[in-house]
Amino acid sequence: MMPASPSHGDPVLVRLRLIGQMEAWTLTSENVLPSGRKTRALLAIVALSAPRPVLRGRLAEMLWSRRPEEQARASLRQEIHRLTEALAPVGAPILTVNRDHLMLRPGTVWIDVDEVLRASPERPAALGLLDGDLLEDLDGLDPTFDAWLASERERLIDRARVLAEQLLREKSEPEPTIAAAQQLLAIDRSHEGAWRALMRAYAARGERGMAIQAYERCRTVLSDLLDAHPSEETQRVAAEIRAVAPVPRSAPVTQPGSVPRDLESRSVARGPVRMDVRHEARAEPHAEARPQAPRGGARIGVLPLQPIGTTEAEAHLSAGLADEITAALARFRWMFLVSSSSLARFATQTRDEAAIRRTFNIDFLLDGTIQRVPDRLRVALRLLDLRAGNQVVWSRRFDREITDLLTLQDEVAAEVVAQIDPEILLIEAQRVTARPPADSTAYDLVLRAIPLLSRMDRVQFMQAGELLRQAITLEPDYAAASAWFAFWHIFLYGQGWTNDPAAVMAEAGRLANRAITLDPQDARALAIAGHVRAFLHKRLREALSLHERALTVNPNLVMAWALSAAAFAFLGDLDTATTRMERYKKLSPYDPHAFFYDTIFILIALLRHDHEEAVTRGREVSEMNPAFSAPCKPYLAALGHLGRVEEAALVRERLLAIEPEFTIARFVASSPFDRIEDCEHYVAGLRLAGVAEG
Repeated sequence: MMPASPSHGDPVLVRLRLIGQMEAWTLTSENVLPSGRKTRALLAIVALSAPRPVLRGRLAEMLWSRRPEEQARASLRQEIHRLTEALAPVGAPILTVNRDHLMLRPGTVWIDVDEVLRASPERPAALGLLDGDLLEDLDGLDPTFDAWLASERERLIDRARVLAEQLLREKSEPEPTIAAAQQLLAIDRSHEGAWRALMRAYAARGERGMAIQAYERCRTVLSDLLDAHPSEETQRVAAEIRAVAPVPRSAPVTQPGSVPRDLESRSVARGPVRMDVRHEARAEPHAEARPQAPRGGARIGVLPLQPIGTTEAEAHLSAGLADEITAALARFRWMFLVSSSSLARFATQTRDEAAIRRTFNIDFLLDGTIQRVPDRLRVALRLLDLRAGNQVVWSRRFDREITDLLTLQDEVAAEVVAQIDPEILLIEAQRVTARPPADSTAYDLVLRAIPLLSRMDRVQFMQAGELLRQAITLEPDYAAASAWFAFWHIFLYGQGWTNDPAAVMAEAGRLANRAITLDPQDARALAIAGHVRAFLHKRLREALSLHERALTVNPNLVMAWALSAAAFAFLGDLDTATTRMERYKKLSPYDPHAFFYDTIFILIALLRHDHEEAVTRGREVSEMNPAFSAPCKPYLAALGHLGRVEEAALVRERLLAIEPEFTIARFVASSPFDRIEDCEHYVAGLRLAGVAEG
């Protein structure tokens, strides 16, 4: 969500996220979050008090209540100094400090909590920002601060609940009712009124199984949170759904006249539902915590692994690894996960894939075994496409020494999710492409575009651009569509398929910025935005900031590792670039997009003046996708330095067939290198390889 232009006159300079883990970013994506927890707490108190000033004495008392007053005030002075230092990169003052109080300058900071508190029936989208506890990483600082934080959390949740209840009361048709009920349950999982509305809406849509499943989840949640059973009214609704034929679609899903009773909430210490895929609530295919569910996305479940010949301690890895993989997959914004605990009963009973699909409506199931082989553990996994007759679409075996089981769990989970993400994406794209294009959603259009984009056939590539343009027109707030369209513009520029490079660069930047504004937690969008900054705009340090944020959001996204390696290579930090490329290869050694990512290996070797390695890599990578021009360029430069005239002529011919206008002058004009000597070495090789000056 883009910060609105404030009415106070001052421009917004910083985006401050207080829900979940605290974040502070400038509008140029520079991280200005203080490192110390007390310094962060100081900033949070001032932000949540805005626009009112906060007295220094009050701050000292909240953060150092157990210290004498003078010591507390001295500690406060130190933290104020650290805070002003952390905010210095903003370039303009956003904090007013005097001898009596602190306050934020009105309008200079966008704060997610303010957006939630300002939400209304006309502007309900801000409720989607509630994806974690308020300041979840600042518990336990000080008793007084903790009491204040508990009060602030309650205030935020109460406001969000009241609005979510109002939104649900306004719905009558099944589809909007389901979405509204799920949103309310994301705020308060014990809200029986929301559970009943969800059950009725599913029944009205003819999905009795989903309605009964919602009741079972309601019963589990109430037992876990309140040690209670569903009320008589909720049980009666469930009994009616079980006993009679499906409710006609015209039947009301709420009960006018008794809405307040239907929307009552049991009293419980509440907070936003954590995006923890291990929770029972994730069993619902349309995950309550994701507002984008109507756009579609693969629905995935991970069964606890079958132990074979393991010790008791090793057998525990079965469920732990399933949980870890599920949690890691949940970081990919386009997937919906069923919790492994929900699937556990199938792991101990029949492992019946058909029953799992009927129960949870999932598309892909990850299953496998964990086996002790002398002094090693062997983890064998397979991914089943349940819509294609349980076809095995991916499999992998991991052999690891039995030393640190937690490290083994982390490593295997990371590699699994990095590899199946692109596989599932391509399978979904193939499935959508096989259907008639009529009534395609924005999600469908993006999926149709992705394989066309990767083929580097100019006609199909242009079709991909048109599909992405249609997706944005259809759903302007769909972050993934803007991100992929920015990615498309990178290739349009890189392949030399535009007569107006400046316009392409500007449009790529606009799309990338829009994507990360619409969804600041989309790691793929952040990585693409980083590459736009580095490759097109030559703003390398800004690019690194975006890449680091992408890897924080999703440390198993291979695109972020590879594209951040490119940024480090452009800067001349070849050691870090190599380390990041090795990490990408470790995660996904046979990635479908290796033709793009592995080009960076050629570049690193060329800049190290290891021309033999660059040529070896160049031969391998350029054959992966002969229509892709990028690997030809460092490959050609390395051949020039080695004096291999005949091979250079063949590569040059291939390059010019793709980019007829490629010259040294054009290359220099678009060079992203930070060090002059790197650009000069590259150019010298191209010149020796016979590339025209232009």
